[in-house]
Amino acid sequence: METTTNRPDFFDSKVLGHPAGLFVLFFTEMWERFSFYGMRVLLVNFLTMAVISYNPGWEWVPENATALFGTYAMLLYITPILGGIIADKLTGYNWAVVIGSILMTAGHASMALETEASLYIGLGLIIIGTGFFKPNITSIISEMYKYLPEKKDGAYTIFYMGVNAGAFFGMLLCGYLAEKLGWAYGFGLAGVFMLLGTLQFWLAKPLFGSIGDIPKNREDDVAETKTEELTQDEKDQVKPNPFTTLDKILIVLSAIIGLGYAINDPMSKIADIDMFSWAETSSISGQYVVVLFGLALFLFLVIGRIVRYAGVVRDRMIAFIIFAFFTVFFWMSFEQGASSLIIFARDFVDRTLSGSAAIAYNVINTGLTVIPLLIITYVLYLLAKRSFSKIPGSNIVLAITFLGVWALTLWMLNRDWNTNAYEVSYQAIETQVMEDGQPKLDENGEPVYQYTPVSENYKVKPEDKVVDRTVRLAETQELEVGQEIPMITKDNVNSTFGYMTPEKLEDTRLKAEELDRDNKIVKAEVVSVLDNEIEIPVSWFSILNSFFIIAFASFFSKWFDSKYNPSATVKYGLGLIIMAVGFGVLAWGSYGIQEGMKVGMVWLVLAYLFHTLGELCSSPIGLSYVSKLVPARMIALMFGMWYLAIAIGNKLAAVLGGEIENITEEYSLSTFFLIFTIVPAVFGLIIISLGKVVNKLMHGVK
Repeated sequence: METTTNRPDFFDSKVLGHPAGLFVLFFTEMWERFSFYGMRVLLVNFLTMAVISYNPGWEWVPENATALFGTYAMLLYITPILGGIIADKLTGYNWAVVIGSILMTAGHASMALETEASLYIGLGLIIIGTGFFKPNITSIISEMYKYLPEKKDGAYTIFYMGVNAGAFFGMLLCGYLAEKLGWAYGFGLAGVFMLLGTLQFWLAKPLFGSIGDIPKNREDDVAETKTEELTQDEKDQVKPNPFTTLDKILIVLSAIIGLGYAINDPMSKIADIDMFSWAETSSISGQYVVVLFGLALFLFLVIGRIVRYAGVVRDRMIAFIIFAFFTVFFWMSFEQGASSLIIFARDFVDRTLSGSAAIAYNVINTGLTVIPLLIITYVLYLLAKRSFSKIPGSNIVLAITFLGVWALTLWMLNRDWNTNAYEVSYQAIETQVMEDGQPKLDENGEPVYQYTPVSENYKVKPEDKVVDRTVRLAETQELEVGQEIPMITKDNVNSTFGYMTPEKLEDTRLKAEELDRDNKIVKAEVVSVLDNEIEIPVSWFSILNSFFIIAFASFFSKWFDSKYNPSATVKYGLGLIIMAVGFGVLAWGSYGIQEGMKVGMVWLVLAYLFHTLGELCSSPIGLSYVSKLVPARMIALMFGMWYLAIAIGNKLAAVLGGEIENITEEYSLSTFFLIFTIVPAVFGLIIISLGKVVNKLMHGVK
């Protein structure tokens, strides 16, 4: 029976020069990324937010929150290896995508319940679901273009735009709902769109024919290669290197240790249950002793296998390992965007704009949101025009999802354009900040003071120095000058506040009473009505990465296709160095800030710009060189190795990012960012200096 990929009319139903099925996958991936990034931008913020605040979180210390997030991110890059194997052997790509989507939907729904048990269950379901979904939706594209490989690059480019579109709108809308209405709304919204994305994919099955079906038990129609007709290089490529018994034992031991560490790290910090306490030394935690041992086993395995390869293959495998090693340090720094930069944006960045600045932001944000949405909606129209007769149900579901996105977007924009701004006064206790037993001084030699708002529960002591303070509020409610209002902190440093509705006021008092804690409710008085004002959500800054990718991806693509295309090591080195510049900007912008002060948001915007430029230099290149350097028979295994390097980088990013408060308290915020300036810059220079060696090992691979 002739398969869909063999039929000449498969490409007759085209959208923008590609089969309509590609755009079904485009939207499926878009909704998956919407849900993933929508949740990703919330998790650390939710876990570390004060339990009594405008939008209560769980008040975890950053080390605990990032330990959990790091393990989650690490496992997200490991489970796709297993998901790909299961799909190849048992389920087929279509069912794997559906199973993954359902599991992720259930995971988001579980997280929306906001209990500790539901959080862990939800994260586990998302991890397993991603393992099924992530490798197999791209495999469907590969199968679609099996007989038209010349169109594959363009197809993946379009697909990648779906990835970034989903990330953009997920972080924008889920983040906005979570911060303005409550965490459950953000977590829940991510799940709703994941479910709708699953439905539209499943209902589009008639468009794909046999593509992605359960694999048949048949022999591949591959002609036997006569090795005597091959060159020595070609013989090296096909020469097998079977896994020995020792190899298999080392793989199992390394995997057990790695998985054990991933689970133990958050468990030892959150629940105080340490499986590796028996290995503890006087200077090193037990889990790190075990990890180092596991790393030694893994290196022994890798080196032992590499030396058994012949000639060119051996050299290229060494080059691959070098790239994988530096990849760890890239992601260790880049993924601060999901941990420390979230905390930085919330507690240390002045996100309030007034007057003309607020108007400018609203104009920019409207354009930034509406224009991409119009473009993607037009693509949806083209898809419906070409495929509605074949897959009406899928198109209807897709239309419903976009109506939902448009409704949420317009609601968000209307809310921002119609926000009222007020200046309010409140009482606070002034305390002089001490450092090493001496008054702390600012750069002008003036004493530094800390101001603690006087809550309605607090009884002022005779020794307390009570002063009047003012703060700006950006609210949808209409307030009058002279009106007394209750307000509460929106961050963990008492620098931004929000008006409390009667419902929120009651809930906060009950929660404080239940926990036997100060309710942090502050009585304030409206002093004046200001020009329009806007408070930018913490999550808004995260969308800049997707925006800058869309804006600059074509430039980098043309650069790498030109005669000025740098070598692989230079690209990698530039990626690390440019990203280091982004952290250098943050180190500079935060230098010398005192207690209670905040930095301008321009520093964070510039940081995201440089981080994205660094990503465009190195991240796509890595995947490309995996396929170029590794023999075809080992592609799947080496992609797994590559994602393992990214997983390690993600975990290191979370561990180090969780130290932002400790390092800031001990040294300074600038020192924290300086670490991520120096480390990637040094490794960037190192890999550039290794250019000649690596190029020789690559044996002509460009």
